[in-house]
Amino acid sequence: MRLDDQRESENVEDQRGNSGRRGFGLRGGGGIGIGTIVLALVLWKGCGIDPSVVLGLSSQMSQSPQSVAQSDQPVVETPDSAQDRKLVGVVLAATEDTWQQIFAEHHANYQAPKLVLYSGSIASGCGSAEAAMGPFYCPADQKVYLDMAFFKDMRTQMGITADQQGNGTGSSNEAGDFARAYVIAHEIGHHVQNLLGLTDKIQNARQQSNEVTSNQLSVRQELQADCFAGVWANRNQQRVNFLQAGDLEEAINAATQIGDDRLQQRSRGYVVPDSFTHGTSAQRVRWFQTGFQQGKIEACDTFGHYI
Repeated sequence: MRLDDQRESENVEDQRGNSGRRGFGLRGGGGIGIGTIVLALVLWKGCGIDPSVVLGLSSQMSQSPQSVAQSDQPVVETPDSAQDRKLVGVVLAATEDTWQQIFAEHHANYQAPKLVLYSGSIASGCGSAEAAMGPFYCPADQKVYLDMAFFKDMRTQMGITADQQGNGTGSSNEAGDFARAYVIAHEIGHHVQNLLGLTDKIQNARQQSNEVTSNQLSVRQELQADCFAGVWANRNQQRVNFLQAGDLEEAINAATQIGDDRLQQRSRGYVVPDSFTHGTSAQRVRWFQTGFQQGKIEACDTFGHYI
Protein backbone atom coordinates (compact mmCIF):
# COMPACT_ATOMS: atom_id res chain seq x y z
CA MET A 1 0.00 0.00 0.00
CA ARG A 2 1.48 3.34 -1.01
CA LEU A 3 1.98 5.77 1.88
CA ASP A 4 4.26 8.33 0.25
CA ASP A 5 3.07 11.88 -0.37
CA GLN A 6 -0.05 11.36 1.74
CA ARG A 7 -0.89 13.41 4.81
CA GLU A 8 -1.31 12.00 8.31
CA SER A 9 -4.45 12.80 10.26
CA GLU A 10 -4.39 15.27 13.13
CA ASN A 11 -7.20 13.30 14.79
CA VAL A 12 -4.95 10.60 16.24
CA GLU A 13 -4.78 10.80 20.03
CA ASP A 14 -1.70 8.95 21.26
CA GLN A 15 -2.56 7.82 24.79
CA ARG A 16 -0.11 4.94 24.91
CA GLY A 17 1.85 6.59 27.70
CA ASN A 18 -1.31 7.22 29.75
CA SER A 19 -3.05 3.88 29.25
CA GLY A 20 -4.19 1.65 32.06
CA ARG A 21 -2.07 -1.30 33.07
CA ARG A 22 -4.75 -3.48 34.61
CA GLY A 23 -8.48 -3.96 34.49
CA PHE A 24 -10.68 -5.72 31.99
CA GLY A 25 -13.78 -4.53 30.24
CA LEU A 26 -15.54 -3.76 27.01
CA ARG A 27 -17.73 -1.08 25.61
CA GLY A 28 -21.39 -1.16 26.45
CA GLY A 29 -24.07 -1.17 23.75
CA GLY A 30 -21.57 -1.37 20.92
CA GLY A 31 -21.47 -5.05 20.11
CA ILE A 32 -18.28 -7.02 19.54
CA GLY A 33 -15.35 -5.45 17.73
CA ILE A 34 -13.51 -7.02 14.83
CA GLY A 35 -10.59 -7.67 17.16
CA THR A 36 -12.68 -9.99 19.34
CA ILE A 37 -13.10 -12.35 16.44
CA VAL A 38 -9.37 -12.30 15.74
CA LEU A 39 -8.68 -12.91 19.44
CA ALA A 40 -10.96 -15.95 19.32
CA LEU A 41 -8.97 -17.32 16.39
CA VAL A 42 -5.67 -16.63 18.16
CA LEU A 43 -6.74 -18.43 21.34
CA TRP A 44 -8.11 -21.37 19.37
CA LYS A 45 -4.86 -21.78 17.42
CA GLY A 46 -2.52 -21.18 20.33
CA CYS A 47 -4.38 -22.59 23.32
CA GLY A 48 -7.21 -24.73 22.01
CA ILE A 49 -9.83 -22.46 23.60
CA ASP A 50 -13.28 -22.62 22.01
CA PRO A 51 -13.92 -19.25 20.28
CA SER A 52 -17.50 -19.32 21.58
CA VAL A 53 -16.11 -18.93 25.10
CA VAL A 54 -14.30 -15.73 24.10
CA LEU A 55 -17.31 -14.36 22.26
CA GLY A 56 -19.61 -15.17 25.16
CA LEU A 57 -17.23 -13.53 27.63
CA SER A 58 -17.01 -10.37 25.57
CA SER A 59 -20.78 -10.14 25.42
CA GLN A 60 -21.03 -10.38 29.20
CA MET A 61 -18.23 -7.91 29.84
CA SER A 62 -19.75 -5.29 27.57
CA GLN A 63 -22.58 -4.92 30.07
CA SER A 64 -20.37 -4.57 33.15
CA PRO A 65 -17.36 -2.34 32.49
CA GLN A 66 -14.76 -2.23 35.23
CA SER A 67 -12.45 0.51 36.40
CA VAL A 68 -9.06 0.86 34.77
CA ALA A 69 -5.97 2.04 36.60
CA GLN A 70 -3.97 4.70 34.78
CA SER A 71 -0.20 4.94 34.58
CA ASP A 72 2.05 7.45 32.86
CA GLN A 73 4.75 5.58 30.98
CA PRO A 74 7.05 6.78 28.19
CA VAL A 75 6.29 5.40 24.74
CA VAL A 76 9.13 3.30 23.40
CA GLU A 77 8.90 3.45 19.62
CA THR A 78 10.31 0.56 17.59
CA PRO A 79 10.73 0.58 13.79
CA ASP A 80 7.62 -1.60 13.45
CA SER A 81 5.51 0.53 15.77
CA ALA A 82 6.71 3.72 14.06
CA GLN A 83 5.67 2.28 10.70
CA ASP A 84 2.32 1.21 12.12
CA ARG A 85 1.83 4.64 13.68
CA LYS A 86 2.41 6.25 10.29
CA LEU A 87 0.04 3.81 8.62
CA VAL A 88 -2.67 4.60 11.16
CA GLY A 89 -2.29 8.34 10.56
CA VAL A 90 -2.30 8.01 6.78
CA VAL A 91 -5.26 5.62 6.67
CA LEU A 92 -7.29 7.75 9.07
CA ALA A 93 -6.57 10.84 6.95
CA ALA A 94 -7.62 8.92 3.86
CA THR A 95 -10.93 7.98 5.48
CA GLU A 96 -11.48 11.63 6.42
CA ASP A 97 -10.87 12.92 2.91
CA THR A 98 -12.82 10.14 1.21
CA TRP A 99 -15.88 10.17 3.46
CA GLN A 100 -15.98 13.97 3.40
CA GLN A 101 -16.18 13.73 -0.38
CA ILE A 102 -18.90 11.07 -0.25
CA PHE A 103 -20.98 12.97 2.31
CA ALA A 104 -20.64 16.19 0.28
CA GLU A 105 -22.06 14.37 -2.72
CA HIS A 106 -25.14 13.70 -0.56
CA HIS A 107 -25.28 17.33 0.65
CA ALA A 108 -24.08 16.43 4.14
CA ASN A 109 -21.04 17.18 6.27
CA TYR A 110 -18.79 14.40 7.48
CA GLN A 111 -17.72 14.70 11.10
CA ALA A 112 -14.37 12.95 11.46
CA PRO A 113 -13.88 10.77 14.54
CA LYS A 114 -10.84 10.65 16.78
CA LEU A 115 -8.67 7.55 16.81
CA VAL A 116 -7.14 6.77 20.19
CA LEU A 117 -3.94 4.77 20.40
CA TYR A 118 -3.49 3.09 23.76
CA SER A 119 -1.55 0.30 25.39
CA GLY A 120 -2.98 -2.31 27.73
CA SER A 121 -6.31 -0.82 28.74
CA ILE A 122 -8.07 2.52 28.74
CA ALA A 123 -11.33 4.17 29.74
CA SER A 124 -13.62 4.99 26.81
CA GLY A 125 -17.01 6.63 26.51
CA CYS A 126 -18.46 3.12 26.30
CA GLY A 127 -16.71 1.75 29.37
CA SER A 128 -13.24 0.39 30.01
CA ALA A 129 -11.39 -1.23 27.13
CA GLU A 130 -8.92 -4.10 27.19
CA ALA A 131 -6.33 -4.37 24.45
CA ALA A 132 -6.88 -8.11 24.01
CA MET A 133 -10.37 -7.47 22.68
CA GLY A 134 -9.03 -5.60 19.66
CA PRO A 135 -9.99 -2.37 17.89
CA PHE A 136 -13.49 -0.99 18.39
CA TYR A 137 -15.64 2.05 17.75
CA CYS A 138 -17.50 3.76 20.58
CA PRO A 139 -20.60 5.65 19.38
CA ALA A 140 -20.94 7.44 22.73
CA ASP A 141 -17.75 9.49 22.23
CA GLN A 142 -17.36 8.89 18.47
CA LYS A 143 -13.86 7.50 18.83
CA VAL A 144 -12.05 4.47 17.49
CA TYR A 145 -9.80 2.73 20.03
CA LEU A 146 -6.74 0.78 18.92
CA ASP A 147 -3.87 -0.92 20.67
CA MET A 148 -1.27 -1.37 17.93
CA ALA A 149 -0.14 -4.64 19.50
CA PHE A 150 -3.18 -5.97 17.65
CA PHE A 151 -1.28 -5.47 14.39
CA LYS A 152 1.48 -7.73 15.70
CA ASP A 153 -1.15 -10.37 16.43
CA MET A 154 -2.38 -10.06 12.86
CA ARG A 155 1.14 -10.65 11.59
CA THR A 156 1.91 -13.60 13.82
CA GLN A 157 -1.46 -15.29 14.23
CA MET A 158 -3.34 -14.66 10.99
CA GLY A 159 -0.69 -15.75 8.51
CA ILE A 160 0.07 -12.15 7.51
CA THR A 161 3.82 -11.76 7.85
CA ALA A 162 5.82 -8.62 8.35
CA ASP A 163 8.07 -8.87 5.30
CA GLN A 164 9.40 -5.34 5.22
CA GLN A 165 10.71 -4.35 1.81
CA GLY A 166 11.42 -0.64 1.98
CA ASN A 167 12.34 0.83 -1.36
CA GLY A 168 13.55 4.21 -0.14
CA THR A 169 10.64 6.10 -1.69
CA GLY A 170 8.36 6.24 1.33
CA SER A 171 6.15 3.55 -0.15
CA SER A 172 5.12 0.59 1.97
CA ASN A 173 5.39 -2.86 0.45
CA GLU A 174 4.99 -4.59 3.78
CA ALA A 175 2.88 -7.71 3.62
CA GLY A 176 -0.35 -7.16 5.53
CA ASP A 177 -0.40 -3.36 5.42
CA PHE A 178 -3.73 -3.22 3.62
CA ALA A 179 -5.19 -5.85 5.94
CA ARG A 180 -4.46 -3.41 8.76
CA ALA A 181 -6.00 -0.59 6.74
CA TYR A 182 -9.11 -2.76 6.28
CA VAL A 183 -9.43 -3.12 10.05
CA ILE A 184 -9.31 0.65 10.53
CA ALA A 185 -11.69 1.25 7.63
CA HIS A 186 -14.14 -1.28 9.11
CA GLU A 187 -14.24 0.60 12.42
CA ILE A 188 -14.67 3.91 10.57
CA GLY A 189 -17.56 2.17 8.81
CA HIS A 190 -19.24 1.89 12.20
CA HIS A 191 -18.71 5.64 12.66
CA VAL A 192 -20.41 6.26 9.31
CA GLN A 193 -23.33 4.12 10.50
CA ASN A 194 -23.53 6.28 13.60
CA LEU A 195 -23.53 9.52 11.59
CA LEU A 196 -26.26 8.14 9.34
CA GLY A 197 -28.45 7.39 12.35
CA LEU A 198 -28.28 3.64 11.79
CA THR A 199 -26.55 2.71 15.04
CA ASP A 200 -29.44 3.79 17.28
CA LYS A 201 -31.98 2.13 14.98
CA ILE A 202 -30.04 -1.13 15.07
CA GLN A 203 -29.66 -1.02 18.84
CA ASN A 204 -33.38 -0.32 19.33
CA ALA A 205 -34.32 -3.12 16.95
CA ARG A 206 -32.03 -5.58 18.74
CA GLN A 207 -33.49 -4.69 22.12
CA GLN A 208 -36.96 -5.48 20.83
CA SER A 209 -35.97 -8.77 19.18
CA ASN A 210 -35.36 -12.32 20.28
CA GLU A 211 -31.81 -13.65 20.40
CA VAL A 212 -31.80 -15.10 16.89
CA THR A 213 -33.09 -11.90 15.28
CA SER A 214 -30.73 -9.80 17.40
CA ASN A 215 -27.80 -11.86 16.15
CA GLN A 216 -29.00 -11.43 12.57
CA LEU A 217 -29.08 -7.67 13.04
CA SER A 218 -25.56 -7.77 14.45
CA VAL A 219 -24.40 -9.70 11.39
CA ARG A 220 -25.99 -7.16 9.06
CA GLN A 221 -24.39 -4.30 10.98
CA GLU A 222 -20.93 -5.85 10.70
CA LEU A 223 -21.37 -6.72 7.03
CA GLN A 224 -22.37 -3.15 6.27
CA ALA A 225 -19.20 -1.93 7.99
CA ASP A 226 -17.25 -4.33 5.75
CA CYS A 227 -19.07 -2.92 2.73
CA PHE A 228 -18.32 0.65 3.81
CA ALA A 229 -14.65 -0.35 4.11
CA GLY A 230 -14.85 -1.51 0.50
CA VAL A 231 -16.49 1.75 -0.57
CA TRP A 232 -13.65 3.67 1.09
CA ALA A 233 -11.01 1.54 -0.68
CA ASN A 234 -12.69 2.16 -4.05
CA ARG A 235 -13.04 5.90 -3.65
CA ASN A 236 -9.61 6.39 -2.10
CA GLN A 237 -8.09 4.48 -5.00
CA GLN A 238 -9.80 6.90 -7.36
CA ARG A 239 -8.44 9.85 -5.35
CA VAL A 240 -4.80 8.91 -4.81
CA ASN A 241 -4.12 5.54 -6.51
CA PHE A 242 -2.81 4.06 -3.28
CA LEU A 243 -3.29 0.32 -3.89
CA GLN A 244 -0.45 -2.00 -4.82
CA ALA A 245 -0.33 -5.57 -6.07
CA GLY A 246 -1.72 -7.99 -3.48
CA ASP A 247 -3.43 -5.37 -1.32
CA LEU A 248 -7.01 -6.47 -2.00
CA GLU A 249 -6.03 -10.09 -1.47
CA GLU A 250 -4.74 -9.15 2.00
CA ALA A 251 -8.09 -7.68 3.00
CA ILE A 252 -9.99 -10.63 1.57
CA ASN A 253 -7.69 -13.03 3.43
CA ALA A 254 -8.32 -11.19 6.70
CA ALA A 255 -12.09 -11.15 6.16
CA THR A 256 -12.05 -14.85 5.30
CA GLN A 257 -10.20 -15.85 8.45
CA ILE A 258 -12.60 -14.07 10.80
CA GLY A 259 -15.89 -15.42 9.43
CA ASP A 260 -18.16 -16.93 12.08
CA ASP A 261 -18.47 -20.21 10.20
CA ARG A 262 -14.72 -20.68 9.90
CA LEU A 263 -14.16 -20.00 13.58
CA GLN A 264 -16.91 -22.37 14.67
CA GLN A 265 -15.89 -25.12 12.26
CA ARG A 266 -12.32 -25.00 13.51
CA SER A 267 -13.25 -25.04 17.19
CA ARG A 268 -16.30 -27.33 17.23
CA GLY A 269 -16.24 -29.21 13.98
CA TYR A 270 -19.68 -27.84 13.13
CA VAL A 271 -21.44 -24.48 12.81
CA VAL A 272 -24.50 -22.94 14.45
CA PRO A 273 -25.74 -20.23 12.05
CA ASP A 274 -28.26 -18.77 14.52
CA SER A 275 -25.36 -17.84 16.80
CA PHE A 276 -23.45 -15.89 14.16
CA THR A 277 -22.83 -12.22 15.05
CA HIS A 278 -20.44 -11.09 12.31
CA GLY A 279 -21.26 -13.15 9.23
CA THR A 280 -19.69 -16.04 7.37
CA SER A 281 -16.37 -15.77 5.61
CA ALA A 282 -18.14 -15.71 2.26
CA GLN A 283 -20.51 -12.96 3.41
CA ARG A 284 -17.72 -10.77 4.75
CA VAL A 285 -15.70 -11.13 1.58
CA ARG A 286 -18.75 -10.59 -0.63
CA TRP A 287 -19.84 -7.37 1.09
CA PHE A 288 -16.32 -5.93 1.14
CA GLN A 289 -16.04 -6.71 -2.56
CA THR A 290 -19.51 -5.22 -3.21
CA GLY A 291 -18.44 -1.96 -1.63
CA PHE A 292 -15.15 -1.95 -3.51
CA GLN A 293 -16.68 -2.80 -6.87
CA GLN A 294 -19.53 -0.29 -6.71
CA GLY A 295 -17.94 2.47 -4.64
CA LYS A 296 -21.19 3.89 -3.28
CA ILE A 297 -22.93 3.64 0.06
CA GLU A 298 -26.24 2.79 -1.62
CA ALA A 299 -24.73 -0.59 -2.50
CA CYS A 300 -24.35 -1.41 1.20
CA ASP A 301 -27.99 -1.99 2.19
CA THR A 302 -27.47 -5.14 4.25
CA PHE A 303 -30.63 -4.62 6.29
CA GLY A 304 -33.59 -4.65 3.93
CA HIS A 305 -36.74 -4.62 6.08
CA TYR A 306 -34.97 -5.26 9.39
CA ILE A 307 -34.71 -1.61 10.50
